[in-house]
Amino acid sequence: MRIERQALPGATPGLGYEVAFLHFGQEGARPKTYIQAGLHADESPGHLAAHHVRLELEALEAEGLVRGHIVLAPAANPIGLAQQVLGTLHGRFALADGVNFNRDFPELGPKAAEALDGRLTQDAGRNAALVRSALLQACASWPTRRPAEHLKKLLLAQAIDADLVLDLHCDGEAVMHLYTLTEQAEAFAPLSAFLGAKAVLVAEISGHNPFDEAVSRPWQHVRQRFPGHPVPEGAIAATVELRGEGDVSHAFAAQDAEAILNFLALRGSLAIAAPPIPEPGCAATPLAGSEALEAPASGIIVYRAEIGAAVQSGDVIAEIVDPVSGTSTPVNATTSGIFYARTSARFAVAGRRLGKIAGATPFRNGDLLSP
Repeated sequence: MRIERQALPGATPGLGYEVAFLHFGQEGARPKTYIQAGLHADESPGHLAAHHVRLELEALEAEGLVRGHIVLAPAANPIGLAQQVLGTLHGRFALADGVNFNRDFPELGPKAAEALDGRLTQDAGRNAALVRSALLQACASWPTRRPAEHLKKLLLAQAIDADLVLDLHCDGEAVMHLYTLTEQAEAFAPLSAFLGAKAVLVAEISGHNPFDEAVSRPWQHVRQRFPGHPVPEGAIAATVELRGEGDVSHAFAAQDAEAILNFLALRGSLAIAAPPIPEPGCAATPLAGSEALEAPASGIIVYRAEIGAAVQSGDVIAEIVDPVSGTSTPVNATTSGIFYARTSARFAVAGRRLGKIAGATPFRNGDLLSP
């Protein structure tokens, strides 16, 4: 294993950060896998899962069982980790400007396609190399000024030429679930099964360009721009939500690391036999069919449905209790599906997002992710 430490400038003189990237296998070899944890820095399950992935990869590398090149960023957001306010970690948004660390990555597809015009061949392998080179150049030319932008550029530069990218996150309180592109749902079905996911949310474009789509969608753009040239799938990428923010234990982390390594073995990144793929815990459903429940009033949140439960339209999922007036306002589902995530807070102001239900029928348009 080689540890690469990349410096990040801070917002003021004398302030700086660094991100550590752990390299396993032969750098520059294929397939290349990139895994990061903690882009939302207050989501600790990914940090611990990455720690267990590291331990396993160190042992496998010592036995010569790592194929290609694997890059692991176990703490991908040092800016967010430093955002302690009165003893509470705030790692989802940059406090300087309110920007979500996992939103608004650059759209590299158009710039890469412009550089590829007239250069693609009828050789898919050669074209893949050309696309990766164009994407690296497009990423390098992205102008950045704010610390969060510097971080996004640094992480994207490590991942943009990978074959497989996993971005480890978690929700407030949740069952295991994944987000990926619609066309990549089949590719990630084994990972979903290994992890025991209860929901897989898919979209062509989810909105706000999160990290995983910033890696995978440029390949779609290039294929659509040059239909007469064979361009392979390129990078497949997924956001893996490792349950809830309180689900931090060595047992969970070791279990999740094993599932990830089984998937890597299946994809050819490890020279070990992958176990049989378990029966899937769910089918992929459209992100446009996911209902975001909101509080209709302010008060104490009392959940009536458990995480992971199958609910029906009309079911009472929670109630909002006003301890002053004594009123109780029900929160009803309008979608049937799996109640896969909810906030860990127990007080809501009106309009606060309370939870999410994975439904099978699309009904939403526009930006499908919160900003």
